[in-house]
Amino acid sequence: MQQPEQRDEVEMLSLMLLIRRFEERASQQYQAQKIGGFCHLYIGQEAVIVGAVAAARPDDYLITAYRDHAHALARGTSPDACMAELFGKVTGCSRGLGGSMHYFDREHHMYGGHAIVGAHVPLAVGMAFASKYREEDRVTLCFFGDGAINQGSFHEALNLAALYKLPVVFICENNLFAMGTSVARSTSLKQIVDRAEGYDIPGTVVDGMNFREVRDKLSEVVEEIRRNPHPAFVEIRTYRYRGHSMSDPASYRTKEQLEKYRMDDPITRLRAQLAREGKLTNEEFDRRDKAAKDTALASVKFAEESEEPPLEKLYDYTYVNGAGA
Repeated sequence: MQQPEQRDEVEMLSLMLLIRRFEERASQQYQAQKIGGFCHLYIGQEAVIVGAVAAARPDDYLITAYRDHAHALARGTSPDACMAELFGKVTGCSRGLGGSMHYFDREHHMYGGHAIVGAHVPLAVGMAFASKYREEDRVTLCFFGDGAINQGSFHEALNLAALYKLPVVFICENNLFAMGTSVARSTSLKQIVDRAEGYDIPGTVVDGMNFREVRDKLSEVVEEIRRNPHPAFVEIRTYRYRGHSMSDPASYRTKEQLEKYRMDDPITRLRAQLAREGKLTNEEFDRRDKAAKDTALASVKFAEESEEPPLEKLYDYTYVNGAGA
């Protein structure tokens, strides 16, 4: 059984920087038409996934929706494999066949990357059921946006998880908008976390712009589940600084709201905390930020130089055992 890692906070800040700089490069490459399809960036939400990974074990299961680049990077998927997947190259983490919304990395227990809103939540329940059935002592972390909580699959999944007392944490990354619709207009609840009460699942609210709060609260939740298997619901209130996807100009929100949240950037906040405590100098931060930028830039070069998947492989993963065309 793997033990929880003690993750150094400066290293966690470096991971947040890597995610930020990777996403910025992805944005540039999308605008240069090197990336096709949809592309949903995670800029502003870095403390959520990095805090969650710091609270979990490397062998815990992780599954998420289509805003998934950061989840793969945080779990250990190489930036090269992540960028190559965006480019549709054979060296990508899904062999170039999934693209932005379908990252997958079995080695690091990152099981997607799912494009249909709310459709992966029942899959998380299935993973948690398998974990309990096999007595693995693993916890499943299931990430989804605020738009997923009004899908029927979400309610069916929570009901089953509660009935079977499954070791799963339902993590709602509430970034205030389901695509371009404010959560206040799409959800009748005053608090999303109240959804959990209807299924007798314990719920809590966390400040998603604060890495330490995310890590500490999720650590408590995860360890309690290991001692006494049951589902839990965590509403993590965060904010995305870009639109829903690269094609979204985000004209539905005000400049004042955006600037308010930019003042509470999760990277800036953790940097300030570490600086006050004498754990990080400006020079060290700049060095780590440069390393993140260099890594992201190198991933673009790797993706550009990688091969396209051969056409004869087109149907290999469409049908069972590759049969049919």
